Amino acid sequence: MSVVKLDECREKIRKELNNVVDFWLKYSHDTVYGGFFNCIGKNGTVYDELKYVWLQGRQVWMYCRLYRTMERFHRPEILEAAKAGGTFLRKFARVSSNNGQMKCAFCLTRDGKAVKVQRTIFSECFYIMALDELSRVTGDKDTQLEAEKMMAQLIFWVQVDPTGLGRPVLPGDKLTNSMAVPMMLMCLVQQLTEGRGQEAVLKYKKLSSWCVQQILQHVQRNGTAILENVSLEGAELPGCQGRLQNPGHALEAGWFLLQYATQWGDKDLQEKAINNFVELPFQYGWDKENGGLFYFLDVDGHCPTQLEWSMKLWWPHCEALIAFLMAYSQTKRPGLLERFSQVYDYTFTHFSDAQHGEWFGYLSQDGKVVLDFKGGPYKGFFHVPRCLYMCERILDDLLNNAA
Repeated sequence: MSVVKLDECREKIRKELNNVVDFWLKYSHDTVYGGFFNCIGKNGTVYDELKYVWLQGRQVWMYCRLYRTMERFHRPEILEAAKAGGTFLRKFARVSSNNGQMKCAFCLTRDGKAVKVQRTIFSECFYIMALDELSRVTGDKDTQLEAEKMMAQLIFWVQVDPTGLGRPVLPGDKLTNSMAVPMMLMCLVQQLTEGRGQEAVLKYKKLSSWCVQQILQHVQRNGTAILENVSLEGAELPGCQGRLQNPGHALEAGWFLLQYATQWGDKDLQEKAINNFVELPFQYGWDKENGGLFYFLDVDGHCPTQLEWSMKLWWPHCEALIAFLMAYSQTKRPGLLERFSQVYDYTFTHFSDAQHGEWFGYLSQDGKVVLDFKGGPYKGFFHVPRCLYMCERILDDLLNNAA
């Protein structure tokens, strides 16, 4: 890919990011109760007023990150929206569990009443991300401390005692290492330590090393497969759960590991990240007939039990774009840039909606739009703008160095 082509990609990505931001600024803000509408149709119509805490937190984080690090988004309306979203989260997201620990709801009514609580850590994860990034743009130490307090509780749940999550211990259940958990903890460590000095880095160094080792346990079958779930000892599990592969998750883990490897100057980890978590999941995850990444696969070739397994979803393609471009920026290997170009071409011709803005999220195996909304319970203002934001910044660095 020539410098001219890279510059064309950057310009396309820059315009797309502007359009995506404008879409959510225009349609998602609840000026009556605060926070954001998440369920938004293809043309911007709100079709459900429920608010999902994952997506509330992600939108606060994304607005703050854009406001703080990109000059063209350093705009009062973006900051005010982020602050209003943070206020809504702090007022309504936390709910008390039976043992007095603080859980975050998964879903809220428009005016903030809890509807549902999940027995996972992910609402808390995005609560932490939102408040920490918000504290960086407001300078509010209390907001930062709230994020760190929730992080301490989350670490306790993961590494010491998970009963606060509300999961009963059942005799037939086998505890597992799900790759999503160490991935998210690694993401949070990077968030909480960025630019905060050596003391913050050292505070979470042991945890971040643990996350790396937990993620690497998912490299199975002599390095030929990345499995989504393994035992706590790092062994393959029996049945459908053990055979499950999620190419998008593996690719996302790949660029998380690349960031860690760069921070600590770990060349061996960089190679493992590229070979096992970027190249490998693309090889087994790419649909060679229709193009695009499958959502789920079975490592032994059985039909996955997830009904949506063959669909092409927006977020794995976002993670692939980041992973390949980041890997190329660190190594300058032409093959990685070719993969980026391959994913780029598929993504922008299938997901982007030139008529109404933003991206469709759910395609059939042959690339047709199946669900035409722009926001839903799991799709919000996060994967698309984060991908575009990160790719634009990486391309800026590549092109500036090539000048």
